[in-house]
Amino acid sequence: MISETISEELSPAQHTLRHVFGYAAFRGEQAAVVDHLVGGGDALVLMPTGGGKSLCYQIPALLRDGCGIVVSPLIALMQDQVQALRQAGVRAALLNSTLDADETANVEQAFVNGQLDMLYVAPERLLTPRFQNLMTRARLALFAIDEAHCVSQWGHDFRPEYIQLSILHERFPEVPRIALTATADAATRQEIVERLALHDARLFLSSFDRPNIRYAVLEKDNPRKQLLRFIRTNHDGDSGIVYCLSRKKVEETATWLKTEGIRAMPYHAGLDSSVRETHQTQFVRGEGIVMVATVAFGMGIDKPDVRFVAHLDLPKSLEAYYQETGRAGRDGLPSNAWMAYGLQDMVLHREMIEQSTAPDEVKRVERRKLDALLGYCEAPACRREVLLRYFGEASTPCGNCDMCLTPPQMFDAALPAQQMLSTIYRSGQRYGAGHLIDILQGRETTKVSERGHQHLSTFGIGKSVSDAQWNSLLRQMVALGMIGVNEHGGLILQESCRPVLRGETSFMARQVRATAPTGASSVRREIEFESDEARTLWAALRQCRRDLADEQNVPAYMIFGDATLKQMLDKRPISLEAMYELSGVGDRKLAAYGTAFLEVLQAHQHRHA
Repeated sequence: MISETISEELSPAQHTLRHVFGYAAFRGEQAAVVDHLVGGGDALVLMPTGGGKSLCYQIPALLRDGCGIVVSPLIALMQDQVQALRQAGVRAALLNSTLDADETANVEQAFVNGQLDMLYVAPERLLTPRFQNLMTRARLALFAIDEAHCVSQWGHDFRPEYIQLSILHERFPEVPRIALTATADAATRQEIVERLALHDARLFLSSFDRPNIRYAVLEKDNPRKQLLRFIRTNHDGDSGIVYCLSRKKVEETATWLKTEGIRAMPYHAGLDSSVRETHQTQFVRGEGIVMVATVAFGMGIDKPDVRFVAHLDLPKSLEAYYQETGRAGRDGLPSNAWMAYGLQDMVLHREMIEQSTAPDEVKRVERRKLDALLGYCEAPACRREVLLRYFGEASTPCGNCDMCLTPPQMFDAALPAQQMLSTIYRSGQRYGAGHLIDILQGRETTKVSERGHQHLSTFGIGKSVSDAQWNSLLRQMVALGMIGVNEHGGLILQESCRPVLRGETSFMARQVRATAPTGASSVRREIEFESDEARTLWAALRQCRRDLADEQNVPAYMIFGDATLKQMLDKRPISLEAMYELSGVGDRKLAAYGTAFLEVLQAHQHRHA
């Protein structure tokens, strides 16, 4: 074998990393996590999406005696992981509702007989007496609890079954456990420790930074057209996800994008399960498809070449935003996180919190999380700094977000702020932004006239400020806690507005840009080609990958990811030995696919000699 001709002095973990998964070196905390788990220790791992969490338990499962049990919350996630492992030559299987009785029996028998390296199960199945009995008859290497934030009541993917997973420690105290997540603030981390009985676990906290993702937030101004312009300018022909808050909006947006020539399809819980499955399969295995979805979509998707994630509505929290945007650029290549939002998004989320039947404690947590998200949207500073600070991580301006690339102009907004606050107070603290702005602009609308608000002292005093600037100012004041929202969506004064209202302090606000930017669309974020010849070779490599994937009936990225193809494009290997040096090319993939790609490279070279 080619790999045997290369002289290496590698540790068992490095040998597995290189020969099975095709990577020359561990990244960040991976090596420390692997060593700790191989040695029998428990671990809580926080690592960003795309940071290589899976390797942290997959390699120890291969190095330790027995089978690694991976607790995973979604069927799609299990299927992707198992397919990818089998492509690398690992004996992996899953147990879930997609298997018939015979298939289930075969997997269970292989598990008990020691014929599996890794077995993926849902928490519901793991907790059944039948599976608990199977585990007593098998040799266990470790337990990996993926998406561990599902244990948190305060999280956005709460799964009650996860709380019961402490039974693993009680019944199998000698088997090491690793809990992993990409999204958990300090409170959620503590809850994971408590609920999973991981008090003695070592915490591995990696940077939350995703430097390959460019963050941009813009004010809504015909958001569909803003989205279309963003896609056409940046991501024509790319795979992406567009998140909407409601099922209706998902359907309408997907239909509209299709009429505009974008390969879009909807995904939400209201669709028939067969339709959802078909759409998901097409998205995962295809290229250039835009999935318009509610947040029900994406958690179980391991597709590395999603080039953008767009939000047409405000997500629930910064944790949700971070996880959802993290589905872009898992392969490390340049990608975009783009969001359009407006004051009505703020109002809607406030109303949802206040009108819910949740206990007061839960409402307080939700308000705090929403405030943090609004602060991110309205901060006049680097997006990445604000985002990372929320997760307890310090950073410097990134130079790669909309705020860094096009810094906002600030102006002294004390006077218009006082005018708005006075209008809210004098009108009775009952009305929304549109009515308040009408009063300030001196518009005698039917609503203004019926309520006699044309007689207020603030009527018409704000004509020098545009509607767009008034809306922006309101959003900033809500984000700063100067203005609140009542249970009916009306704007109300908060205690913190007093110093501004009384003129005791200055107030600087962001100036609305003359032309609203499309955010990240000012710079195209895609693979760049030095020549038409390189572009032609790239297309040929992708076609080869697509053909092999169709033969194997697997997603194209499971053959080789875009990052590996990019290395082929740049380095032009002329032998299997040279091909083996590329990141992502392990023993099994080199033997299975190396020759096919070499033939493409050689044929291209002959044509362009």
